Amino acid sequence: MLQKQGWMRYDTELMFEWKQARDEGRDVEHLKELCQQVAGAAKDESYKEIAQGIRQKLINAPVLPDHPYVEPSELKDILDERRKPKTNLDRNISLEELKIKLAGAWIGRISGCLLGKPVEGFKRKQLDELLKVTGNYPMERYITRDQIPDKFAEVIEYDPNIFEKRCWADTIDGIAPVDDDTNYTVLAMKIVEEYGIDFCPDDVLEAWLSWVPMFSTCTAERVAYRNAASGLYAPETAVHNNPYREWIGAQIRGDFYGYINPGDPEKAAEMGWRDACISHVRNGIYGEMFVAAMNAAAMVTDDIITIIESGLDQIPSKSRLYRDVNQILDWYKSGETVDKVIDYIHRQYNEHDAHDWCHTNSNAMVVVMALLYGDMDFGKSICLSVQAAFDTDCNGATVGSIMGMILGKNRIPPYWYEDFNLRLATTIIGYPQVKVDELVEKTLQLI
Repeated sequence: MLQKQGWMRYDTELMFEWKQARDEGRDVEHLKELCQQVAGAAKDESYKEIAQGIRQKLINAPVLPDHPYVEPSELKDILDERRKPKTNLDRNISLEELKIKLAGAWIGRISGCLLGKPVEGFKRKQLDELLKVTGNYPMERYITRDQIPDKFAEVIEYDPNIFEKRCWADTIDGIAPVDDDTNYTVLAMKIVEEYGIDFCPDDVLEAWLSWVPMFSTCTAERVAYRNAASGLYAPETAVHNNPYREWIGAQIRGDFYGYINPGDPEKAAEMGWRDACISHVRNGIYGEMFVAAMNAAAMVTDDIITIIESGLDQIPSKSRLYRDVNQILDWYKSGETVDKVIDYIHRQYNEHDAHDWCHTNSNAMVVVMALLYGDMDFGKSICLSVQAAFDTDCNGATVGSIMGMILGKNRIPPYWYEDFNLRLATTIIGYPQVKVDELVEKTLQLI
């Protein structure tokens, strides 16, 4: 039923708007209780007009004088707030090596997504229990349906039918299932193919309305879609009634812009900005720029720290995302254990709060942790990104993409792609099914 579709009404989500205003450093503590009351009441009847009045108070609230972050959303201001680059990459790469690396990146994105997809939404404790009962703790392989004991969902307090509804590696019938984490990578390819490398933000919006079913989108993307269909243009589509504007949605859309800019993180990030600004602001935008830049760097270097630093070079140095990623880097360099790093992420961001669970920053921290502690092992890296919980399919896909790019197809064990036979299903018009070889060839043509 349409009434049950999520991310369609603003008044029920007013607490997310309050949390976003709080994160922006605004003086809104006095509005918290009011937002809670209206959001709760709106579940039963419309509070549209009241919610709009409160929204104006939230977005116009003054920034507290001790707020330490500088987080612009306009590209020229983002460029001004970057640090002096720490990385200098050699862009020389042969055509044959490009082909192998691109195959690895596409395979990595698909397999990492498939690894995390069936347990998306599981909290850390529940996921650990599932991994232990299936003999897969610490995680080292796909979870398959045939390994899960009957009625185990009741043990971890989940819908008893959940295991029948999910896409397990042994139930996908030889093709990777539809997922927004792979949809957007294919969509970015089609955007560049149709509009050229100089596409503009409104081209991205037009592409969404033309080639993406609305209910294939989530959170900030669905709101931006709704706004565009109502006649708004970027960047207004990113902010109008959009409390999810710093959530993870843009961060999962940036890989392809790295794929077509080998060794050029700055250009990859700039293209990522053009994509991200239609639905996100601040750290939501930086997440896409960060991931796009890392993918571009991963094509020409296998040094993980250099790759991460290449991403950090492209985002404001006084942003929360920069702070959070740097914290993971510092602990890794100081010899901190991976378990303590994951514990820290869970203290910093509460996985039981949807705003934290789906935020750009919490999930970027998981991605960086998995890249650093994965020991250049494809399987270990994507498993770390999923076992840490939070948005498991998004993080598995991002880590898989970067690690696949570094290693290339030849160094990814066939185990990780034999179940989907190097085939992918999408809801992007023109690509109901596509082979990895076709994706690689199209990508090469667009570099």
